[in-house]
Amino acid sequence: MLRQTFAASHLAGRTLAALLLAGAAGPALAGKANDTLVYASDSEPENVSPYHNSVREGVILARNAWDTLIYRDPATGRYQPMLATAWKWIDPVTLELTIREGVVFHNGDPLTPEDVAFTFNYVLTPEARTVTKQNVDWMKSTEVVDAHTVRIHLKAPFPAALEYLSGPTPIFPAAYFKKVGLDGFAKAPVGTGPYRIVSVESGRGVKLERFEKYWSGSPIGKPKIGKLEFRVIPDGDSRMAELVTGGVDWIWRVPGDQADQLRAAPGVTVLSAETMRVGFLQFDVTGRAMANSPLKDPRVRQAISYAIDRKAMVDNLVRGGARVMNALCFIEQFGCVEEGVPRYAYDPAKAKALLKEAGYPDGFEIDLAAYREREYAEAVIGYLRAVGIKARLNYLRYAAFRDALRGGKVSIGFQTWGSFSVNDVSAFTGVYFRGGDEDLTKDPAVIAALQAGDTASDPEQRKAKYGEALKRIAGEAYALPMFSYPSNYAFTQDLAFTAQPDEVPRFYAASWK
Repeated sequence: MLRQTFAASHLAGRTLAALLLAGAAGPALAGKANDTLVYASDSEPENVSPYHNSVREGVILARNAWDTLIYRDPATGRYQPMLATAWKWIDPVTLELTIREGVVFHNGDPLTPEDVAFTFNYVLTPEARTVTKQNVDWMKSTEVVDAHTVRIHLKAPFPAALEYLSGPTPIFPAAYFKKVGLDGFAKAPVGTGPYRIVSVESGRGVKLERFEKYWSGSPIGKPKIGKLEFRVIPDGDSRMAELVTGGVDWIWRVPGDQADQLRAAPGVTVLSAETMRVGFLQFDVTGRAMANSPLKDPRVRQAISYAIDRKAMVDNLVRGGARVMNALCFIEQFGCVEEGVPRYAYDPAKAKALLKEAGYPDGFEIDLAAYREREYAEAVIGYLRAVGIKARLNYLRYAAFRDALRGGKVSIGFQTWGSFSVNDVSAFTGVYFRGGDEDLTKDPAVIAALQAGDTASDPEQRKAKYGEALKRIAGEAYALPMFSYPSNYAFTQDLAFTAQPDEVPRFYAASWK
């Protein structure tokens, strides 16, 4: 069944020659000759401000255009000075940082402690409409101590603070942001990163150029490539065609069968690597989306979990080094405890028995929403149909998907989450089960365990509390972890590019051969 679904949902019949013809639409503007690395993806941020979008394309822009206080070396995992030259804990809820001198924003304003304090205090306010609240809600406030120092006051002890300060917490220029506001900032954003954004065009993409006044001594160094251009190309075949004809230099999320085709294309390199992103099904446990929802019964949620052959999906559809996940987190994250977590092996007979026991011997109809990898969602629907559950696919853009899920309008959501590349389970499980906007369950026991794990200073105690939460989530089948996501990257052979497990393409580290 899976192979039939896979064949039907892919455009596997498109030959490389056809793709070449499809892409031969005009002169190539990408490439080494123009010193312009053009990369393409199917999605775009709803707002390029790093605190006001939660899509991976926004993370990529953020890492190339904004700096953070601390840098985590992806090779060693060690924290290094970035915009902060030093830091120390005054007490368990007070972190003091020394802000680097001599750094300027893209508009020429000097970086000061006031910029740091403004950024963190602003994103905590309701009027900021921060989308990524989970990345900053551990902070209480930030104060300027003197001309070189800030103090971050925490709501409670949070051992993962340095990890967050090295990733999803870039610094904004206070004076400029106050002048133009969020809308103005979205149109003409300003950071301190290795590239500066020169234009933002909704629906089309973003153009960046190397920031020639980027501060010396940065742990990431000055970029070797002069210009970046992000292009939005929703159709996968069109992205492939643009790559093989020289219209773009780099694409990713290439399906396995198309990656195989591209390996035969002249002048193209294909690289496959597992990422921190995990796919999972999130269930409307409280029944907001559907009157008398079957999902209110844990036996139904368990039946769905037994009905899906995740291993077959990994082997035949996802591929590329993906692994089945049993706990709702990425297995390599700190605190992602799989030991003792209930597991759901593929067992359609058990699924049917549980449905019968719950009062649904003939199954039922329900909606399933997704926003990417449509073929994965269609495979899930095929498995559900085999046990009598008729799921209707509602395929949406991410912002609409997220809002519908938060608004109680989705029964089953096929989610994916890359944790903003934060290597701590608080950045995954806590987002969906700690009582916030993404939590469809609001289980007090799970919330309490996660909060205890977040704030415990002892690493073993943190792991124990996270394990407690993960066991309950799995036992009650509040969500079904599916698998880690690999990423197939395809790019011109002129480009030297290295992939990292945190799913952050570091274009500032790329170069032309």
